[in-house]
Amino acid sequence: MEKELENKFLTEFETNQNIVHKVCRIYTTNQDAHNDLFQEITIQLWKNYSKFRGDAKFSTWMYRVALNTAISLYRKSTRTIQTQDITEYSFKIKAEDYDDTEELQLKALYNAIRKLNDIDKALIFLYLEDKPYKDISETLGISEVNARVKMNRAKDKLKKILNP
Repeated sequence: MEKELENKFLTEFETNQNIVHKVCRIYTTNQDAHNDLFQEITIQLWKNYSKFRGDAKFSTWMYRVALNTAISLYRKSTRTIQTQDITEYSFKIKAEDYDDTEELQLKALYNAIRKLNDIDKALIFLYLEDKPYKDISETLGISEVNARVKMNRAKDKLKKILNP
């Protein structure tokens, strides 16, 4: 029975593991932190899998566990000393025919998202994943109307960060 549960979890996890990677990308700034958060989320998913009742889709439940884990670890990390990521200061040699506009825009977007509060980060993340407001509200445990209102406010905050 335990092996069957493990196999079912692994199948579901492998199918949806990009969700975890995307959450990690939003809440971390370097590969080591990404790997640590990925591992912690995976552990939390496995620990809580036996409690998964199937009322919602597995991916919705996975979003919820991943976001809650990331948020709680992020809050713990804010109590520690902040360090600078050296990759922000490394120099890049650009080929003349390489257009990095999209890459820079994505980087700017991710940096702006990191400046939002935890709920706004989660809202924007789910919005960028093309999740309908019904799924967003279910994942975050808020009403659909509240999700729409919070989303509009989060978008306004992002606009102000990106266009000061």
